[in-house]
This record gives sequence, structure tokens and C-alpha cells, in this order.
Amino acid sequence: MLLKKLKLNKIAMTVVLAAAATTAQAGYKIKLTDKDSIEFGGYLKADARYVTGEVGYRDFWIGQGTPVADSSQFKLHAKETRFNTKYTHGDVMAFIEIDFYGGGGNEIISNSSHPRIRHAFVKYDKWLMGQTWSTFMNTSAIAETVDFAGAAMGLVFNRQGQIRYTNGGLQLSIENPETWGTDIHGDAASAANDKVPDIVGKYTFKGDWGNVSVGAVLQKVDSEVSNETGIGYSVAGRIKTGGKDDLRFQVHMGQTGRYVGVVASQGLVNGEYEDQTAFTVAYRHFWNEGDRSTIYYGAVDTDLSNKNRSQFGVNYFKALTNKLSFGMEYGRFTQDDDATEEVSSDYLQLSAVFKF
Repeated sequence: MLLKKLKLNKIAMTVVLAAAATTAQAGYKIKLTDKDSIEFGGYLKADARYVTGEVGYRDFWIGQGTPVADSSQFKLHAKETRFNTKYTHGDVMAFIEIDFYGGGGNEIISNSSHPRIRHAFVKYDKWLMGQTWSTFMNTSAIAETVDFAGAAMGLVFNRQGQIRYTNGGLQLSIENPETWGTDIHGDAASAANDKVPDIVGKYTFKGDWGNVSVGAVLQKVDSEVSNETGIGYSVAGRIKTGGKDDLRFQVHMGQTGRYVGVVASQGLVNGEYEDQTAFTVAYRHFWNEGDRSTIYYGAVDTDLSNKNRSQFGVNYFKALTNKLSFGMEYGRFTQDDDATEEVSSDYLQLSAVFKF
């Protein structure tokens, strides 16, 4: 009898797992009990990217490029593909997401890129704890692009560990500190004495018209060779302009350090926090119910390292179904630093995205 029961349980478990696998592909929510449910989501994205010019190839542009002699390079990959799982238990929600930009990948044989954690956090009532987008970010203000980041040099773009409190439009958090840059001797600044968390505050105004957020971040360096406090500010939003169209923008000023520009700024330059000004603006237009285009521009300028980086792009997404779309984007990344000659590269990228 016991053996028969075990066999029946094994069969039942196999059916459940098979259903879960099918559900994961379809993106369905699985109800486990009256209080418990699990959801699967994400997308598969295949990219074909061609870069030509005086800045070396990257899978996506960030705030730092490598000047090279005129060169051209083409690559095909699927590293942006991501998968997430959300588990809900009453008022508690746990979320984890991975993609495949974790390094590795032998292009001679297998292209086996390593997975990496993007998000991993627990949320209960008004509290969140774990790794996710910094509270300093307004994620709704990020342009829809074929390029993975899309003018990252003009964005707040940071995921890290944090404890966040949310009450309506107000969000307050303490976040993982990380001293980065050079100390007063010009050597790499040490993060060994990072004992004060970064402090972030943001308030978001919302309405039928869209949203606008204002935020600030405070970073404290306390080491043997530096004792600096950096304060940065941000205004960002997404405004509806009629139909499904929208205007997205971000403006950042002050000592935002590593939070803005994706390594465009060192944060500390010879022991001093540098100021940087960064912005991005994007307009998205829907040609019909599913087909849409975005034109965008972003730039950053730093005052101590004297860096000036910018990117523009224009794209078109063709929706074949409500889950499958093809995208095409042309753009240019430019470095026009004070100490060097201007260099730039053009890129053309094609993608296929299947959401599940």
C-alpha cells in the first residue's frame, strides 16, 4: 500500500512539474494554496550587432569606450535573455531574476555565457530588503531601446543591496556603499573602510498624465586618505503625450558618482568627489497598436576628469504577436574628452524578443 502511494505521489509530482514547465514558458501564474502562488516570467532576446568607427566594439554602450583605429566588428548573441520567478505568500513577496551577462562564453566552441543575479529581494508591507534597482532610479523613465542600456551615460543605472521603505510616493533607503575612484595620492581608492551606507530619498508625483520623481543620494567616504561627502540630485519622469505615446526624461546633477553614467565618472578623483551633469530624453511613438519607435539622446559631462560622452539612437519595433517582436536600431556613441580627440562609432542592431 505504501509503495503504491509513493508511486502515485511520484506520478502526481511529475504531472505538477510538467505543468509548471509548460506554465513557465507561457508565463502563467500557478496557485499553490489560498495564500501561496508562484509566477514565471522574462524573455528570450537574440541580438545581431554591427559596430564601426573609432570606439571599440561593445555588446552595449556604457559611459566608457576604448578608442581604436578605424575598425568594424559584428557579433550574434543571446546574453540579454532573462528569467525571473516571483513567489507570493500572503503579504510577502520574493523575487529573483537572472540574465547571462555574467562573463564567460567561449566563442570558438560553446558561447556558454555565465548567468548572473539581477534582482533578489523580499518585500513585505512597506519594506523591501535585498538586491534590486537603486531607489535613486526612476525605471519608468528609461527609453525602450534595442541596445541593452540605451544612452546609459545619461541614466541613473544601478542595482545593489538595500533596505527600502515606501509610503505612497515617498521612498527612503539605505544602500550598499562602494568607494570608487582615486585617492589623494592618485592611487585606487580603497573600499575597506566603507562603514556608512549610502542614503537615498525619492518622491514620485503620479497622475493620469504620467509621473515625475525628484531624488537625492548621499555618499560618505571615510578612509585614511579621504574624508568626503558626495550629494547628487535627480529629476526624472515619463509624460503621456497622447494616445500611447510618451516622453521620457532624466536630469542628474551634483556628486552622483557611480550612480549615474555607468562608469563615466570615477566618483572620486584624487580624493575629491567630482560633479557631473547628465541627462537623457526619449520620445516613443506608436504607429499602430503594437508597432512603435523611440528616438533618444543622452550625455554626461564631468568636471574633474573632464569627460564628455554621448549617445543617440532611433529604432523601430515590429510586433508580430503580443509576445513576439522584432527590433532594429541605428545610433552613435561619442567620446569628446578635453584631453583627447573626439572619437565615435556607429552601430546597427537587430533583435528578436519573445516575452513569456
